[in-house]
Amino acid sequence: MTGNQRIKGLISIIFVMLIWGSSFTVTKIVVTEVPPVIFAVIRNIIGCLALLPFYLIQRTKVKQPLPYGKLVLMGLAGTTFYYFVFNTGMKYVSASTGALIEGLVPVAIAVPAALILKEHLRKTTIAGIVLSVTGVILVGFVGNASKSSNALLGSTLVVCAVCLWSVYTLLSRSLKDADTVLVTTVSTFIGTALSVPVGIYEVVQHGMPEIPMKAWLGMTYLGIFASAVAYFLYNRALESLPAAQVGNFLNLNPVIGTTIAFIFLKETFTGWQFAGSVLVLAGIWLSSMQGKRGKTMNIPQ
Repeated sequence: MTGNQRIKGLISIIFVMLIWGSSFTVTKIVVTEVPPVIFAVIRNIIGCLALLPFYLIQRTKVKQPLPYGKLVLMGLAGTTFYYFVFNTGMKYVSASTGALIEGLVPVAIAVPAALILKEHLRKTTIAGIVLSVTGVILVGFVGNASKSSNALLGSTLVVCAVCLWSVYTLLSRSLKDADTVLVTTVSTFIGTALSVPVGIYEVVQHGMPEIPMKAWLGMTYLGIFASAVAYFLYNRALESLPAAQVGNFLNLNPVIGTTIAFIFLKETFTGWQFAGSVLVLAGIWLSSMQGKRGKTMNIPQ
């Protein structure tokens, strides 16, 4: 690996973190203007259009048949249900709270991977899991209890979204011999197609809302940049950097997400939430100390 390749890889993963970290704030802005279900469908369609060139290019190179049964399950878990649940949860919690709860993604994947796939958990990983879960309870539930019941509902839904993403990732790991680009794009296409009828039903029941320009810009940003562009740069980083190093960068996602929310949305934390955020970040740091072996995982945005 040349020095230039390493620099390009580092620049790529830094841009990915900035894009994915900003997505919590952008999602919070859009979901205050657009119903969560319609938001999810429009964002998914934009994402599919942005991912289509990646699919077309890769499909000409790879001719192997795809496991459509598992791709349907991945589409349901990682696209259809995930964005319905995540968007609804983000309607009721702050962007910073959502970013910190999403920091549980590595934990939600590591635990079932250990139980089902028999992957080994180090002591530092177990300690990180305990700290992260404790921190999320303080951030999303104890700290939100005094705000409103809807805030508790929102935190619960974001946790459910994290669980859905763990299902998606475990299914993806079971397809490690299939082409990554095709698995990701086709499962996204399927999940989007399955989400469209729900969006149509929402429009029939309540009518099409008037969507302001800032919401259209937000959904376009999420569809193009958080999906297609970030995915392209993420894979470029994986080609240029060790997988463990890329994985450690991914752990910055909740840090960047909360920082951007503080700057642009002027969000504040209660004392319990601040203490919880420290525990979450400490848990993520401990969980990342697993040596140089192992694969990274996609983080949903």
